[in-house]
Amino acid sequence: QLHLVESGGGLVQPGGSLRLSCAASGFSLDYYAIGWFRQAPGREREGVSCISRSGGSTHYADSVKGRFTISRDNAKNTVYLQVNSLKPEDTALYYCAASSITTAQAMCSRPDPEYDYWGQGTQVTVSS
Repeated sequence: QLHLVESGGGLVQPGGSLRLSCAASGFSLDYYAIGWFRQAPGREREGVSCISRSGGSTHYADSVKGRFTISRDNAKNTVYLQVNSLKPEDTALYYCAASSITTAQAMCSRPDPEYDYWGQGTQVTVSS
């Protein structure tokens, strides 16, 4: 089966950190831009951070700039999202997606359900 699997979420206090992972199973991430998206209850899914196929181009939502860092390790077929200085408003279900036909910035601007692959999500809860 071809799919993406997110992991690394959890419950963390404000100011804390997590490292989210997006691992591909059954296919290589080398040919895909990868995006992290999140959806909080009652809100639309939004782009958080995206990275190009080569890793040379990244994009961040204004709300996470300076706190989140996206990276990819193609040898491990995994993309990471380091999330630091977490705030309660970061609480959401975090998803990763893969697209073979878009750029990092374009991918983040539109959480398109037609992207090639979507994971099932990992929950991040920021609370004291």
